[in-house]
Amino acid sequence: MAEDYYATLGVPRGASAEEIKKAYRGLARKYHPDLNPDDPKAKEKFQAVQSAFDVLSDPKKRELYDRYGHAYESAGAGQQGPRAWPGGGNAGTGGFEVNLDDLFGGGGGGGFSDLFRQFGQRGRSGRRPAQTPGADVEYELAIPFTTAILGGEAQIVVQRGSGRTENIRVKIPVGIEDGKKIRLRGQGEPSDNGGPAGDLFIRVRVTPHPVYRRQGKRLEVTVPITLAEALNGGKIDLPTPHGTITLTVPPGSSSGRRLRVKGQGVKSPDAPGDLYAELQIALPKGLAEEDRRRIADLVEKYADDPRSELRW
Repeated sequence: MAEDYYATLGVPRGASAEEIKKAYRGLARKYHPDLNPDDPKAKEKFQAVQSAFDVLSDPKKRELYDRYGHAYESAGAGQQGPRAWPGGGNAGTGGFEVNLDDLFGGGGGGGFSDLFRQFGQRGRSGRRPAQTPGADVEYELAIPFTTAILGGEAQIVVQRGSGRTENIRVKIPVGIEDGKKIRLRGQGEPSDNGGPAGDLFIRVRVTPHPVYRRQGKRLEVTVPITLAEALNGGKIDLPTPHGTITLTVPPGSSSGRRLRVKGQGVKSPDAPGDLYAELQIALPKGLAEEDRRRIADLVEKYADDPRSELRW
C-alpha cells in the first residue's frame, strides 16, 4: 500500500498550505540526491516527497485525494506526470533538473543556487557534488566570576581534526551567564570540498566568587559589621566590580538586613542590575567573661522577643 502523502511530508491532514510548503522544503533539502551522493535511497525518498507535494500543494488535487486517497487520479485528477518548474526541466524520474531558487526559497545570491551553480547547466554528465560546510566544533571554557561580570578576553587552544592545535582569542561579553554559548563563525573545521568552514561554539562555565553571588542581573554579597556599627550605624567601604563604594549602615541594624545599592549589579544594554548587601554582625573574639555578661545584660534590658512571629 502506498504511503499516505501527509505522512510522507510529516504534516497533519489539516495542515495549511504554508505548513505543507515548509515541510516539503525541509525534506527536499534533506533528501536531495546531490546532498546525499552516498545514499542510494536518497533519490527514491526525494521522489516520494515530490509526489506528495505535487498533490497536496494543489487545492483541487488535494480535495480529491482527501476524498479518494490514491485513487484520486481515476476520480478526475488525471495522470500527473513530471512536475514542471520555472527555469526548465522537471522533478520526475529523470535528472532532477529543478530550479533550486524556487525549491529552497533562494534568490539574490547566497542561497542554494550558489551551492548548485553547475546543476542544471552541466546536464546529467559531469555534475559536481554539492559543497558541504565543515563540521562545527564545541569547546568548554572556564572563566573567573569577575570576567563574566565585566567582560574581557580569553585564549583557548583548539585541537583540529588533523591533529594540529590552534590558539584562538575569545572576546567575553559583559555580563555573560554560566552555561551560555559564544559562537565564532568560520572557526570550526574546514570543509572537505571547498565549502565554508564550520563554526566554533564555546560554552562558558563561570567559577564561583569567594563572597559575591549572582541572580540574573542582581549581585548579592554578605557584609560583616561590628556590634558597634550595628548599634550606632556608620559608613563602611564595600568593594564592588565597579569600584569601592561607601555603604551607610543604619543605627540598630540586625543581621540579615538587606541594603540595596541601585545600578551596582550586572551591567546590560537596557538597564543595569542592583547590588544587595546583607548585613551580618560579627561579634568580637576574645571577650572576657565579665565583659560578655555585661553586654548580654545590657542587650537583654532592651530586647524584645525576636521569635515572636515564628509560626508553623
